[in-house]
Amino acid sequence: MISFLILLSCVVKAAYSILWKPKKLEKQLRQQGINGTSYKILHGDWKEYVRSMEEAWSKPMSLTHHIVPRVIPFVHEIGMAPAFSTSCSDMIKRWAELVGPQGSCELDVWPEFQNLTGDIISRTAFGSNYEEGKRIFQLQKEQVVLVLEAAFSVYVPGLRFMPTKKNKRRMYLDKEIKSTLRDLIHRKEVAMKMGESSNNDLLGLLLQSTDCNEVGNNSKNIRLTIDEVIEECKLFYFAGHETTSVWLTWTMVVLAMHPNWQERAREEVFQICGKNTPKFESTNQLKIVTMILNEVQRLYPPVTGLFRHTTEKTRLGEISLPANVDLYLPTLLIHHDSEIWGEDSQEFKPERFSAGISAASKEQLAFFPFGWGPRICIGQSFAMIEAKIALAMILQHFSFELSPSYTHAPYTVITLQPQFGAPIILHRL
Repeated sequence: MISFLILLSCVVKAAYSILWKPKKLEKQLRQQGINGTSYKILHGDWKEYVRSMEEAWSKPMSLTHHIVPRVIPFVHEIGMAPAFSTSCSDMIKRWAELVGPQGSCELDVWPEFQNLTGDIISRTAFGSNYEEGKRIFQLQKEQVVLVLEAAFSVYVPGLRFMPTKKNKRRMYLDKEIKSTLRDLIHRKEVAMKMGESSNNDLLGLLLQSTDCNEVGNNSKNIRLTIDEVIEECKLFYFAGHETTSVWLTWTMVVLAMHPNWQERAREEVFQICGKNTPKFESTNQLKIVTMILNEVQRLYPPVTGLFRHTTEKTRLGEISLPANVDLYLPTLLIHHDSEIWGEDSQEFKPERFSAGISAASKEQLAFFPFGWGPRICIGQSFAMIEAKIALAMILQHFSFELSPSYTHAPYTVITLQPQFGAPIILHRL
């Protein structure tokens, strides 16, 4: 009996030391916003630490003083920029193969950028499960086409509930998307609890929000339900895919129309980055590239207008708006207004952003491609870094001009798109 009690005491002490105490400490730290990898019994982060070291040491590095990623790769904060670079590198390699020995080729960059941004948002949203993420986005793309067809057809009350071929397909797509996401989320949750996956992708961060947190002195549940997580994942498609792809497409078209600015941007990229893959730190130094991207968004904002709906009586300046009023803010119209931007408002002049966004126009709030106020797009920094890295890598490898077959026909299908594509002639540098 005594030996049993001694054994039981040892088991309890061991459980306290290696399980309960570390988990309690982890919970206390997370409640204060101090996040890290999940606690793993006995081996901790050692396996991941060794793997990161072996991977970092297996590659030669350039002759620079940027040694942190190689010396302490497990500790180094790399964020999501590597996902951008990986996807962009894959696209550049594919373009180089298309250019071939002849040194040039014609390419419609619109679908190319759709594939690029879809790949990037899949990697950053779903991490190691990005192939499944890409499939989800492909299903959503088909779903959007069917929804738009229904929206532009003659409205017949109750028709969308009829078992037509397209209605059946829409319902199937919605069910399949939700089912796939639910399965992916479940596996991600299990992997995070087992310490086999971290929260360094968007899905991981969302799932972290499903935990209970204490805010201030009040114990309060700030959590997302699984259904809300699913809806947020579906939103990734529009927020991180469609808008950035059209932004990059119009940037290529505009720079092909203005080769002097294309060359100025290229010179800046080579001056800041050389022939190296652009890093997060270097994107902050690309002033001309930033000016160009802002001016393209002024002339060709991916979302041409914003909608708001009053849920209660609201005062807007001297106007009193009752509840249930729909408001439309025409982004495109304001971005082209000569009273705000000057007589050259219809011209491509990136230099207007040389002193920053607030000084580019007569009104400080006249430029809002990402919206404004408390509902401003939370992914604007993500999109800007993505666009900078993609454009910089293209400029490092190719010069480009408009194809004779290009027809300038911007039109809106949720986003501002080139109606007949964007055929560009690429030239290897």
